[in-house]
Amino acid sequence: MTQEALIAPIREWLVDQALGDNDVVEMFETLCMRMVAVGIPIKRARLLWPTLHPLFQAETVSWNRGEKAVLEQFQHQENESDAWKASPLKFVIENNVDVLRRQLSGQNELVDFPMLEELKEQGITDYIVQATELSGYTSRTVEGGNSRGIVVTWATDRPDGFSSDDLHSLQKIQRRFAVACKTVVQSRISRNITTTYLGNRAGSSVLDGKIRRGDGETTSAVVWYSDMRNSTSLAESMPPDDYFAMLNSYFEATAEPVVNNGGEVLEFIGDAVLGIFPYTKQSELKSAAKAANRALDQAIKTAAEANKEREAKGWERYKFGIGLNVGDVMFGNIGIPSRLSFSVIGPTINEVARIENMTKFLQQPVLASSKFASLDPDRWKSVGEHKLEGVLDPAELFSFKCSQAMAA
Repeated sequence: MTQEALIAPIREWLVDQALGDNDVVEMFETLCMRMVAVGIPIKRARLLWPTLHPLFQAETVSWNRGEKAVLEQFQHQENESDAWKASPLKFVIENNVDVLRRQLSGQNELVDFPMLEELKEQGITDYIVQATELSGYTSRTVEGGNSRGIVVTWATDRPDGFSSDDLHSLQKIQRRFAVACKTVVQSRISRNITTTYLGNRAGSSVLDGKIRRGDGETTSAVVWYSDMRNSTSLAESMPPDDYFAMLNSYFEATAEPVVNNGGEVLEFIGDAVLGIFPYTKQSELKSAAKAANRALDQAIKTAAEANKEREAKGWERYKFGIGLNVGDVMFGNIGIPSRLSFSVIGPTINEVARIENMTKFLQQPVLASSKFASLDPDRWKSVGEHKLEGVLDPAELFSFKCSQAMAA
């Protein structure tokens, strides 16, 4: 049987991958194993693509024969790393090269990149880079390059390297694999974007097709609402860069703890943070409340540390209040048909905003409703009943017992 016939099932399998909803790591690992099974002597392989993610600039899947494939993510960097500068991948991307081959043994040996010297020491005899640009793909670059597609590397340890049949097979497989990658990676990028801007729950709902005005559901949750003090005057008196740096420090103190403890940040409303700790059964409520209390501890600690550093540098401190409540919220699309926002609405949300607003008047950094405070009474003390704006009956509010409380 010719190698062309041997790789035909792989090419058809890649079409199925392009039509499905697959994991890129599993797909690449399976591809490598299938290629080895039909006689293409791959020792190691790498798949690289640029991505849209607030933390990561690019992602890569690494596979070595006899091992599981591993996903690696590379953070955004202002300057290119030395390893990248000396990489054949950088050369391929910056010079729009489709294929680069380097034989690392024999009469055609050419070792012109430091990385190739390392591969040669590891027993690699032949190394190939294949780049495929994908139209309609992200314009995100890889460490200063101009990649708008995928880059794949193949390496072998067979003494005489890749044969002409192997090279032909790799070329044939590359185009089908690129199509499958475009589908899988674009889906991954879409999830990155929706999660970043909408949160896990809202992002998943949108991608699952809940995109019409009115689409949504009722959710039970512990609701978190924080707001920065004197933000208007600070924005007017501080240089824009300094104000944005302060704002991000404040968000790190009030939003990150929510996410880190299993909650979701649904919206940044100016300098306010709206988050939830959802639960589906009444028996899960205490766990949600404990998660919110852990987030509260972390928020206060993070803010205290950040303000201490800011004060030492002669910078303005920031202050904020936090309100906590429990109840059902309407979770879904609101707005106009051509411009929607996926958010939460309802009396519970209105109440928590009003509770947070009372932190200014009662000079308390944190206030909670009786529903929330009753879930862990040892952590809270009553500050009496108070009229909340827009709420018919007075509400008993509780302050947080904390030795590290920041000034409201």
